Amino acid sequence: MAIYISQGRYTREAIQGMLNKPEDRGQAVKALCDAVGAKLIGHYITFGEYDFLVILESDRPVTDTMAALFTAGATGGVTDLKTTMAVTSKDAMKAMEKAKSVMKSFRPAGQKA
Repeated sequence: MAIYISQGRYTREAIQGMLNKPEDRGQAVKALCDAVGAKLIGHYITFGEYDFLVILESDRPVTDTMAALFTAGATGGVTDLKTTMAVTSKDAMKAMEKAKSVMKSFRPAGQKA
């Protein structure tokens, strides 16, 4: 399973709606993740450049993660979505070992073999 971290901003209209009728958006985000087949790990309201951060888990990034992002973006309530895939250090070690073996046969551009 892969971990995806998404950040975004609420539109002014969404913020006005939440002030007029406060609600726990984490519940809505969980329902969205469930609907597309992803698992919500965490939902946070954040300070700074972005208004929220969502961490979800999925083994199908296109059908699950992208579907959730398309759905959220299409509502018009969020903007500037940015998603990063997170990898465990254990999985990164596997990639390092693989890269180590591939490096023996790879040459940089402009250099002779």
